[in-house]
Amino acid sequence: MKLTQPKWPQHLPTEGVLGFATLGPVGLRMPAPGTWGSAAGVVFFVVCCYPMGFVEILIASALLGYFAVGICGEAEIRMGRKDPGEVILDEVVAMPLCFLGWQMIGPTTFLGFLALLAAGFGIFRFFDIKKPGIINTLQELPGGWGIVADDTAAALATCATLHLGHALWRLV
Repeated sequence: MKLTQPKWPQHLPTEGVLGFATLGPVGLRMPAPGTWGSAAGVVFFVVCCYPMGFVEILIASALLGYFAVGICGEAEIRMGRKDPGEVILDEVVAMPLCFLGWQMIGPTTFLGFLALLAAGFGIFRFFDIKKPGIINTLQELPGGWGIVADDTAAALATCATLHLGHALWRLV
């Protein structure tokens, strides 16, 4: 099966596609737009996803991921550049995956929760920028699939790193 860019975004106005893909002015005007998109993703997680369970986050992430594939891929076409830095919807929709499972195991304090968010943000930025291993390979997928897949993999690598760190911390 060959992955192709979804056709449904072709019918949307350019202002809407680019507005969603760049989060309005955030991706267009802020320095380091990927960092700002990741920060927006943390806020999105706290406001919309934290109350959800594990399965609900997976379902929401799959649906939002497909939406982001369509929008980000169409933005890439309309901007005439491969994976433009201003396109940050992919960071936003990937970020909740960094925190999968944390609602079940903690943290139990507000400061612990802030530390978890900060660690998740930092580790995600590391994986998103450095793109080690398969994360870099996924970026080569066509259109929006590559734009979203590498961030999804970076988020899952972040999640695994956070859980591994938590497990090692408990051993000490």
